[in-house]
Amino acid sequence: MNNRVLVLGASGDIGMAVVKKLVREGWCVYAHYHKNEQRVTAAIEEFGKPDDIIPVQADLSSSQSVDKMLKQLTDVHSIVHAGGKTYEGLLEETSDTVMEELWATHVYQPARIVRALIPGMRRSKTGSIVFISSIWGETGASYEVLYSAVKGAQQSFVKALGKELAPSNVRVNAVSPGAVNTSMTAHYSELDRLSIEDGIPMGRMALTDEIAGAVVFLLGNDASYITSHVLSVNGGWHA
Repeated sequence: MNNRVLVLGASGDIGMAVVKKLVREGWCVYAHYHKNEQRVTAAIEEFGKPDDIIPVQADLSSSQSVDKMLKQLTDVHSIVHAGGKTYEGLLEETSDTVMEELWATHVYQPARIVRALIPGMRRSKTGSIVFISSIWGETGASYEVLYSAVKGAQQSFVKALGKELAPSNVRVNAVSPGAVNTSMTAHYSELDRLSIEDGIPMGRMALTDEIAGAVVFLLGNDASYITSHVLSVNGGWHA
């Protein structure tokens, strides 16, 4: 299997955990970032392998920026989408700008990127695509309605595209994390954190490496007969 992979959102906590695990397992990674180039550069310095981590920049809310990034990619047969932010707020207080950004970064631009790279995967009869979705895409969450909606759209996308690409031996899956110990949850109060962890049967939030492990599994040959699947990694939360 071709071992060159594009990781969207590589400068985020989960995305960087994915990048590091992939490099340790011999992959060559195009590491996408929007603004935090320093984090990608630090990973290159950590591994001392500039040929194994190649920084690429793009604003996932801009088609022009994404198209510029696509021109820098060569021979990519695997994709991980770990980009995008959450948004908390009542639906009636959510602006059009926020709605458009959530749709663009979680669904529209990733779909455009996948569309652009599919022909090479079909020709080589190999490839794997993994979206990092969310438990809220399965269950929905009040006060995160639009985020839940785009994460649910990701799950429908991988289920449908997996069927479409299966005859070409290209697999499409998603990892659906529950609560993860990242900067996105760092602002929670101690009381809120304890309340969440109390509701998780395993009694704690996931580590980013645990999410990365699920992603790398789905990318690799050990998952060669798995497609159109959403893998829940949530410690039994909302199971």
